[in-house]
Amino acid sequence: MTKYESMLIARQDLGQSQVNDIVATLSDAIKKEGGEVVNVDNWGLKTLAYRIRKNRKGYYVVLNISAPANAIFEYERLARLNEDIIRFMTIKVDEFAGSKDEAASAEAN
Repeated sequence: MTKYESMLIARQDLGQSQVNDIVATLSDAIKKEGGEVVNVDNWGLKTLAYRIRKNRKGYYVVLNISAPANAIFEYERLARLNEDIIRFMTIKVDEFAGSKDEAASAEAN
């Protein structure tokens, strides 16, 4: 399956549990389409470089996804419809950044 890396920014007035619920909903959509969320990295509440929809801060979440293209289309459709997500971006990658395989091969050398 193709590997994707996706980052989303959720509104600042949400709690961490609400952000986790959003990620769980998006992960379920990917699983229903035959994909898998390999890793979820919560960066927490960060200050934005500029205001987005009157928000000065946002919850950053990075997802590593291994899925077919139709799962990514459904994931992005749901992200667009969710008003709590102020920005998201998904890119296709060859390998996940900072994967454990890279760290293991670096230690072996």
